[in-house]
Amino acid sequence: MNYKTVQIASQGGVATVTLNRPDKRNAISFELIDDLLGALNDVGKSDDRILILTGAGTAFCSGLDLENLKVLLGRTPEQNLKDSETMVRLFRSLYEFPKVTIAAVNGPAIAGGTGLALLCDFTLAVPEAKFGYTEVRIGFVPAIVSTFLLRQVGEKQARDLLLTGRIFDAAEALRLGLVNEIVPADVLMAKAHELAATLMQNSPTSLRATKKLLNDHARAELDLQIDAAVRENAAIRTTPDFREGILSFLEKRRPTWTGK
Repeated sequence: MNYKTVQIASQGGVATVTLNRPDKRNAISFELIDDLLGALNDVGKSDDRILILTGAGTAFCSGLDLENLKVLLGRTPEQNLKDSETMVRLFRSLYEFPKVTIAAVNGPAIAGGTGLALLCDFTLAVPEAKFGYTEVRIGFVPAIVSTFLLRQVGEKQARDLLLTGRIFDAAEALRLGLVNEIVPADVLMAKAHELAATLMQNSPTSLRATKKLLNDHARAELDLQIDAAVRENAAIRTTPDFREGILSFLEKRRPTWTGK
């Protein structure tokens, strides 16, 4: 299928899905979510055995699109809940993808972009890559991503990253175990394909079964945690602090929090 915000290429059993909004630093829009879900479905049904996820231009994914941020201020509680459920579907589709996934992080991956980059089975990043669960800085709650992060780094590190909302670099992501390898930008895709070639030497049946085993181990716990996370994600959007956070971000000023 043809998509407006992602591109799919296939070569030698390896599918490359590229977030393709370089003028917007590949920010997550409602359209991109739909396109990426469609792309994952297409690759899942194809003969390709490995998926590489990357971004066009100088960023991997800069987080939620500014225009979509404005729209969130006028959403009803029902729409907020549906939005949260859709984001969960995207993250879980990637996390539980039946084929091996490799993120080739070619630049900043912020907020939702961090989620996409770090939910893949393998994450390669350029030295200049930046990450951050920045939700608390603009009145959001990192409810959905927290369920996955806790499994990856443990509670103490997760509390640091989620409560501070700070930006961290590729070197720290490597130290935390969130990134597998730091790779120079000029060989990033070559390295991703090299890893894919190594993986394709393994039994396809074994790879599928191993991924299913890992996903099955996590599913029951994730089901419980994500159900609560969806409600928290939707509920925070009804608060004055959420509105102030979004408005201050769009207006490029410091927020004035009320604690409500």
